[in-house]
Amino acid sequence: MARITLRQLLDHAASHGYAVPAFNINNMEQGIAIMQAAAAVDAPVIIQASRGARSYAGDLMLSHMIDALERTYPDIPLCMHQDHGNDEATCASAIAHGFTSVMMDGSLKADAKTAADYDYNVAITRRVVDLAHWVGASVEGELGVLGSLEHGGGEQEDGHGVEGKVGHDQLLTDPDQAVDFVRATKVDALAIAMGTSHGAYKFSRKPDGDILAMRVVEEIHGRLPNTHLVMHGSSSVPQPLQDMFNQFGGEMPQTWGVPVEEIVRGIRSGVRKVNIDTDCRLAMTAVFRKVAAEARSEFDPRKFLKPAMDAMRELCRERFEQFGTAGHASKIKVIPMSEMARRYRAGELDPRIDAREPVAA
Repeated sequence: MARITLRQLLDHAASHGYAVPAFNINNMEQGIAIMQAAAAVDAPVIIQASRGARSYAGDLMLSHMIDALERTYPDIPLCMHQDHGNDEATCASAIAHGFTSVMMDGSLKADAKTAADYDYNVAITRRVVDLAHWVGASVEGELGVLGSLEHGGGEQEDGHGVEGKVGHDQLLTDPDQAVDFVRATKVDALAIAMGTSHGAYKFSRKPDGDILAMRVVEEIHGRLPNTHLVMHGSSSVPQPLQDMFNQFGGEMPQTWGVPVEEIVRGIRSGVRKVNIDTDCRLAMTAVFRKVAAEARSEFDPRKFLKPAMDAMRELCRERFEQFGTAGHASKIKVIPMSEMARRYRAGELDPRIDAREPVAA
C-alpha cells in the first residue's frame, strides 16, 4: 500500500529540494494518465479532488477509483487531497472516504464566495487541524484570497472563488500574518496569495512582478523557512495547447498562465506543492477537438479518450521533471497514518517557527 500523507511527502520534498505537482481529477482517465506519468519517471503523486469533482463523480466512485490506482501502482506514493474544503464537514467526510490530506480554505466563508476575516480563518482552520491530526491526516490552510492583481477579483471554479472585488491587501498574503497563522493553526502546509487565480484566464499579458508577486513567496519563506508553501492556480496554459484548441474549432481568447520558470523560482523558496488543473483539462479537450475535426465519423469514446490521456500523461511527465519530483518515489518509505497521528499527539510535528528578517525583493 502506498497511500501517503501530504505532510510526509512535503517533508521529503523539502529535504531534497523539489516540489510535487498536485493534479485535479474528475474521472478515471485523468487518474490513469497521472499515474502512468509518475510510474514512467519514478515520481510520488498528489491527486486532488475539489468539492465539484466529488459532486460530479460521487465520493464512493472517487474512493474506489483511488483504491484501484493505488493497487495498480503500488510502488508510487500517492497522496489523495481534498482541494478547497469549505467547512469542517467537507474535510471530515473527505477523510472518511480515504483522503490522506485536506485543504481547509478559511480565506472564504462556507459559501466559498465571501471573503472571510482573519479571526474566522484561524478558528475554522485550527478546528480542522485538530480533527485531522487525531487520525494522522494532513491539513493545508490558505491565507489571503486567491485572485487577480490586474482586476482585483477572483475566478470561480467548480463553485469556488471570491465574488466581487477585494482589496489589494487581501490578494497578497502578509508575511508577518503568515507567521502568526502557522503558529496559531499548526497547519502542515500554507497556500499563499500572490496574484494567481483559477481557470485559464489568469493574466492578460506575460506576467511580471506587478501581477505575479513571487517576491511574496520569497518574503514568507524568509520568515517561515520550515513551512511548506503551496502555489494555487499555477497552470502554465501552454501556447501550443491554446493553439491546438483554437485550430480545431475552439474559441479561447489569448491568455497567459504561470510560467514554469517562475514556479521553479518558487520551489527555490519553499514551494513544495503546485496546483495544476487547467493545463490537464486543456491537454485533453484540445485532443478531443482534434479527433472530432479529423475523424468526423468517429463515435467510439475511447478513440477520443485514449489520445487525450496520452496528451495529459506527457504534460504530467513534464511537470514531474521540471519540478524535480522525478526519481524520488522509490526513495520514500510510507509512514502509516496511525504513526503520523502518534507523532502529532506527541508534538513531534508541531510547526518549527524560525522567523527571520524579510528577504530583499
